[in-house]
Amino acid sequence: QLQFVESGGGSVQPGGSLRLSCAASGFTSNYYDIGWFRQAPDKGREGVSCISSHGATTKYADSVKGRFTISRDNAKNAVYLQMNSLKPEDTAVYYCAGGFFACSNYPDTSGMGYWGKGTLVTVSS
Repeated sequence: QLQFVESGGGSVQPGGSLRLSCAASGFTSNYYDIGWFRQAPDKGREGVSCISSHGATTKYADSVKGRFTISRDNAKNAVYLQMNSLKPEDTAVYYCAGGFFACSNYPDTSGMGYWGKGTLVTVSS
């Protein structure tokens, strides 16, 4: 089964940091744009960040600009989301997803063909 697997979620205090990882299972993700999305309790899914297949283009939601950094290591078939200065409002399940040229539609999810099952991030004192 082709899917992404997220890891790195957990509980952290406000102001803390976490690094999420997204690994492709059963295929290589090197040719796909990869996006991070999140869904907080009782809210819809929102785009967080997106990175093009070669890493040359990155996009961020206004709410995370300057705090989150997306990167990828195609040699390891992995994409990362470094999250710093975390706030309680960042609490959500974080999903990674991928598709060909999908960042061009970001934050729309229509180009994302493969999804992970998510990892929970909780920011609380």
